[in-house]
Amino acid sequence: MARPETRILQLSGVSSIDAALREGAPVALLLVQKDAKDEAVQELALRARAAGVPVREASANVLRRMSQVEPVGEVLALLGRTPGGDLEQVLAGPGAVWLLVGTTYPGNIGMVARTAEVSGADGVVIDAELDRAKRKAALRFSMRADWYMPVLWERANVVLAGAQEAGRRIVGIEDVGTQAPWEVDLTGRVLFVVGGETHGIPAPVLERCDSLVRIPTSGFIPSYNLQAAVAAVAAERLRQAAFS
Repeated sequence: MARPETRILQLSGVSSIDAALREGAPVALLLVQKDAKDEAVQELALRARAAGVPVREASANVLRRMSQVEPVGEVLALLGRTPGGDLEQVLAGPGAVWLLVGTTYPGNIGMVARTAEVSGADGVVIDAELDRAKRKAALRFSMRADWYMPVLWERANVVLAGAQEAGRRIVGIEDVGTQAPWEVDLTGRVLFVVGGETHGIPAPVLERCDSLVRIPTSGFIPSYNLQAAVAAVAAERLRQAAFS
């Protein structure tokens, strides 16, 4: 049976989070409101840091958007997958990893990273010639997905070699594909590959894919935008996992 995506759990409130830390629960990240007035929240953040838990300051609006629990307080703990990791650790994980090759627009990169995180991916790796300012812009567009999963920058050939060594299937999403997403097993340990906005996936990378999927179209415009294509495949993966 295919493994479903990692479920991320949340805790809100100082007492609940403090108890989880004391019990050794797998607290992966603490989000603390920037202007938190409760001293207990600040003390909790200090204890979390001492326990090796990453602590991020966020606005009240971010906490409100992120929270799946009520009431929304000044601190939120996320339990589940580890938000950090290098390439080897990411590729060794149990879920999906996304590789972007030649993508040039920070907005597209950010939206893809956000979609990958929402769908429970283990990480995103980007092979693109972007300067520091554009990389930072991409992370802003992603709603800071890099806080919740690894977002790495690495050459495609290194990622592909690592994926093959880790035993991952490699699935490319390109208009030369001959199968629809629902005709391919997208569950389990998969490296998904998407190309740039103009030229798509480079031929040497296509040759290393185990499967190539094409999202059907029926309009005059020949292709979807990048994040829409990624969302379609990510949602199909979740559907397959739910029914397997």
